[in-house]
This record gives sequence, C-alpha cells and structure tokens, in this order.
Amino acid sequence: RLDIAGALADGEASAETLAERIGADADALYRLLRMLVAMGVFEEVASIRFKNNRLSSYLRPDHPHSVRAMVLMHNSPEISRSWFEQLEQGVRGDGVPFELAHGQAFYSYMDGNPEFDALFAQAMDSVEALAGDSFVTDFDWSCFERIIDVGGSKGAKSLAILKRHPHLKALVADREQVIQGAAQFWKEKGEGAALQRMSFEACDLLQSVPKARSDKDIYLLSAVLHGFDDKACITALHHVAEAAAESDAAIAVMEMVMPDKRADMGLASFDMQMFVNTRGRERTLAEWRRLFDQSAVVLQEVVGLQTFGKILVLRAAHCTSSLPCSRA
Repeated sequence: RLDIAGALADGEASAETLAERIGADADALYRLLRMLVAMGVFEEVASIRFKNNRLSSYLRPDHPHSVRAMVLMHNSPEISRSWFEQLEQGVRGDGVPFELAHGQAFYSYMDGNPEFDALFAQAMDSVEALAGDSFVTDFDWSCFERIIDVGGSKGAKSLAILKRHPHLKALVADREQVIQGAAQFWKEKGEGAALQRMSFEACDLLQSVPKARSDKDIYLLSAVLHGFDDKACITALHHVAEAAAESDAAIAVMEMVMPDKRADMGLASFDMQMFVNTRGRERTLAEWRRLFDQSAVVLQEVVGLQTFGKILVLRAAHCTSSLPCSRA
C-alpha cells in the first residue's frame, strides 16, 4: 500500500527521499526497508540508500508481470479478518470463515463492495504472472474457432490464447460489474488488435451460460469451479453441458488437481484459501470424476500443464464424439 517499489522505479533513493515521496516517517521506513532487504526484497546499495531488486520489481504497478494486486488482495482487511478472527471456528465446523467475519458469502460481499471487487478483479488479471502461460502452449486451441470464457473476469486468459491463434474469437461471460469496463480496460492496455475478436456478455453461471453455436466452440472455465461447493459445481456444469450439448461443443475445465496424498505447500495453501473464503475446495482427480458423473458431462482427457494446473476436457454426456485434437 505504501508502493515503495513504484516510488523507487528504475532509480535509487535514500530512506529520507523515499519517505517524502510516499508520505512516511524516514526512520520508520528505513527500519522496514532494512528488514525487507534482509528478506531478499529490495537492495541496499549504500548506507540507508535503496533500489529495487528482481523480487521487489514485481511489486511495481508498471511491471508487465506485476503481482502487486494479488499481494494486496490476499492481505486486504477483508481476507485477513477471515484468517485471524474466524479460522478456528471454521475448522470446528461452524461455517465459512469469510462468511462468519463478514456476514455474507464472498461473491455477495464483492457485489456490495466495489473497491474490493475491483481489487479482486485486478488480482485475477495477474494470475498469469504467477502461473505462467503454459495453458496457451500445452493445449491445442487451434482446433477451435471460438472460446466461450465463462467466469473469465475481463478475459485475460482468452486474450493470451487469441494472441497466439489469430483465427480464434472469444466470448467472455462474467458478472455484469466485472465485464462492463473490460473492453475499455484492454483498449487502454494497447490490446486493440486482439480486442477486435473479443466480445463480452453478462451471465450468472449458476443460472445459465451463453449457448454454443458449433462443435468448433469450446467452453473455458478457468479456476471457477474450485470456488464452489459440490452442489453448486454440479449446477454450473449442468448449465454448461446443456448449452454445449446441441452443438457438441467441448468444455475445458482448468483447475488444480490435488494428489491423493502429500500435497505440496502451494497446492495445500490454495486449498486453504478456498476453505477460508468460499465453500469450495481444490479436488483430487477422483473427486472431480465424482462431480462429473453427477453433472451430465464425460471426462475425455486430462491435459497436464507445465505449471501446477491441468485442463480437464469434457463433453456433454450424450455427446460421444472425440475431440478433433487436444494436445499441443
């Protein structure tokens, strides 16, 4: 929130100069920076004089792979209260910590709190900086003509795919308040060319989704279902299957797949974020299969990605045709 990395930019400055730039006490800022340097964040180039290093640069708002919004979101009062005040009650089975702390569900809270909603959207836009773009290269999107990106926020993942495949188009469908400024957002980012192949539509995944037009359409649900409990997942998948069935469109569910045992720190941490903030969870492949069996969809392929996620390729249950292609 102080934006020290942004204030330093490409230069270097004394703690006193930095304090003037960001409106802080020089001695307090120096002590903070001294600790951060010891942790590997920022570099002390001379006594009480600092500059960005490789790690702190990712906290700059203008860095192409900035994770600033993600850090701010996970350390916001909204998220922190859930951990600090209600984690024990959640573990004891008294409810979702976020709901206990705020009196309403995560997405309902965002609907009524535009500032946090905007921060969450910015954090989701920066996911690629953390996870990489192997979802673009490890799956063969060239077999399709249109992506229907459901729950895709402003459509960052679709945009990345469209840049690699000039023939593709994308329809991004999400909550009204999320997508209403999406086109302008990308225009200001200089994405005019790819934006010409993107369209946006408001939808509620738990009510209905845009209908596919042909078997060259593919639905993309990226890190959406892990925020839902099993009942909501089944409802959402039913809606997608219904919208895809007539045209025999494919469905790509991009999620983490938990191992049956000995999950690493990253996967376990993601799962605990789901526990604290939502009624969702990260699931094992067996758990995903059980959901699919109840959701009118058939799992056709599991495509591993170089990062920690996988693409689970589905078809509506009555559609038994195989994919035209899937692997890159």
